[in-house]
Amino acid sequence: MIEEKVWVIEPSGPLRGDVVVRGSKNGVSKHMVAAMLGGGESTIHNAPEVGEVGITAAMLEALGIHVEISKTEIRIGRGQEIRPRVPDAFTGLNRIPILMLGPLLHLAGEAFVPLVGGDPIGRRPINFHVEALRAMGAEVEVGDTGVFAKAGRLHGTRLELPYPSVGATETILMSAVLAEGKTVLKNAATEPEVVELALFLQRMGAMIELSPDRRIVIEGVERLRGASTWLAGDRIEAFSYLAAGLITGGEVRVHGCPQDRLVTAITTLARMGARFDINDEYLCATAPPEGLRAAAVQTDTHPGFMTDWQTPLMVLFTQSQGMSVLHETVFENRLVYVPALKSMGCEIEVFDQCLGGPACRYHDTNARHSAVVRGVSQLRGADVTLPDIRAGFSAVLAAAVADGRSTLRGVHHIERGYHHPFEQFQSLGLNISRG
Repeated sequence: MIEEKVWVIEPSGPLRGDVVVRGSKNGVSKHMVAAMLGGGESTIHNAPEVGEVGITAAMLEALGIHVEISKTEIRIGRGQEIRPRVPDAFTGLNRIPILMLGPLLHLAGEAFVPLVGGDPIGRRPINFHVEALRAMGAEVEVGDTGVFAKAGRLHGTRLELPYPSVGATETILMSAVLAEGKTVLKNAATEPEVVELALFLQRMGAMIELSPDRRIVIEGVERLRGASTWLAGDRIEAFSYLAAGLITGGEVRVHGCPQDRLVTAITTLARMGARFDINDEYLCATAPPEGLRAAAVQTDTHPGFMTDWQTPLMVLFTQSQGMSVLHETVFENRLVYVPALKSMGCEIEVFDQCLGGPACRYHDTNARHSAVVRGVSQLRGADVTLPDIRAGFSAVLAAAVADGRSTLRGVHHIERGYHHPFEQFQSLGLNISRG
């Protein structure tokens, strides 16, 4: 059982200062899995110090992979013997085990991984992963406790994803690079973290072609070598801190995240009236004296507005003038955090209709995936239990502008995905303490 951690927050005015973001939580763990495939040692630089790294490192070590973690880098190398079973103790901790199936089939010819977990943001089935591996020649059985797979050598094939799933695209990349023959993947995810993983595999010796129209072509090779890479800054973390400055009427300069990872986010905030200062060193957003305007925003796969950006955006909507609309199209249960924000005074109503954009794949379902937000709302301090990583960060932002003290429980979720968030908020002037 994870020990409950508590933060106590007193509103303390505008947040101001500088934040340096490290490599993304969504990227570093996938690179750690990919490093299994190299014949030599791989090094991942600019790695964040987040809980996800420790969980993934423990899984790799249980498989016989050597992992060495320092302040800013992770070194990974294969041991003499690969154990093809991820222990049951990792059941439900995150979604990384499913990504280990392909690499373990290459290294050991068989694999067992326990049932995956992660944030409760909606159905993220593993059937895309399973069907892809079966199409590449693996025997795969899904049981009550996990997934067992067996294969001689995987072979290339033609695949098309029903939806551009990030995780399934990453599974196919890491399975196809050592498969026999060519794999052509259509309707692939093209998120920056996916491209970054493909570039890392290419450094290891993989033959990967990123083609137009969401198509990836992978020609299998006999072996891969170790490689070194520098992770680009986390675009979720960067947006979250930009929003922190705007919500509190302050100014946060975000270093370490390239502008091209935030193109859609920057334009969205600019349409709301935010003013930007962007150069090669940092990004900074400030609100005009009259405040921000309401907006209608729809999340989507890359290059659309990222689903992980909508949680801090929701709090920003509560501090903007007028009625805003958020239409979530990626995960049907992403708005699970709304009750926590409503307990703090956020005026939010959720609906099962597609609002603020064209009909999405959750049209005519019972999924409550759209929200209407009234601003400007006077928020109040509350005792809140956090359901997941992004919801946790949004609750911190709400607490920063609330009237009175807030107690946030379950902050281990935030620490799993953000680099030293407690210290970062302290440096920006937030009155925050550990309960």
